[in-house]
Amino acid sequence: MLPDSLVIGTRRSRLALWQAGYVRQLLQKACPGLTITLQCVTTRGDRITNRPLSAIGGKGLFTEEIERDLYGHTLDLAVHSLKDMPSELPRGLILGAVPERGNEKDAFVSVRYQSLADLPEGAVVGTSSLRRKAQLLHLRPDLVVLDLRGNVDTRLSRLDEGKYDAIILAAAGLIRLGLESRITSLLPPDEFLPAAGQGALAIEAREGDEPVLTLLRTIHDARTAAAVTAERAYAAAIGGSCQIPAGAFASWQGDDLLLRAFIASPDGRTCLSRSASSPAADAQKLGYELGKDMLKGGGEALLRSLRTTIKGDIL
Repeated sequence: MLPDSLVIGTRRSRLALWQAGYVRQLLQKACPGLTITLQCVTTRGDRITNRPLSAIGGKGLFTEEIERDLYGHTLDLAVHSLKDMPSELPRGLILGAVPERGNEKDAFVSVRYQSLADLPEGAVVGTSSLRRKAQLLHLRPDLVVLDLRGNVDTRLSRLDEGKYDAIILAAAGLIRLGLESRITSLLPPDEFLPAAGQGALAIEAREGDEPVLTLLRTIHDARTAAAVTAERAYAAAIGGSCQIPAGAFASWQGDDLLLRAFIASPDGRTCLSRSASSPAADAQKLGYELGKDMLKGGGEALLRSLRTTIKGDIL
């Protein structure tokens, strides 16, 4: 039996509220008459805004508090940006659905320059992501990459104030907020790999909550789910987190998935790339095996170096 009402947990940002509202629309279209309430939760990642994400450390920076309320039955489900979710979920919680993916690319945003290639030597680029920083410096070691935290509107304001020559943001977030006109150019995945799951939404629910899970199946997109399964399996295989500069993107090639992935040093000097393909039914295996191949091909040594650096920074 389907539920009569639901409470969806979400972060408070304008983008998070848009995403939760979008999922509410999908569910109410699938089940007319369903009453859905949005409940805002402040996460650790929201509270700490004066430090880079990589310096805060830990998993679930933007999900832990929401998951606690799911456990406590205060919420029936939660909506997240899939790229913010740890590759392994807490016991008792599952991905109940992944709707059709939005734009997976990163966006180059600038007032004065048209592309990454147009930036002059020494230009200042803002980003909150080690993954983006590493790829920027790998492509353009002459750039100065500075941390940029805050919601989308805050980051755009700092660009407009002239504090940065350009910033890098997820294209999906800009498009969802009606800010597509601020995108100067898109960074193609074959040159600039996105985070695992970027552009996709995740709906988290309690394992065994069949009324809710049955409803969520009506908005699940199998093709998106297969692609992000491969990406997240790769991230899990290498032990990915916001402290590890790594990315992955799976694209469809007929009935197969082509998975491309990388891992890098934060300064971009070392950047290891791999790719592999398989039938979509083997998405989990594809990501796992590519991750293990990456570790054997130099990734393990790079990770050891990264962990030593992280430990030294914390101490």
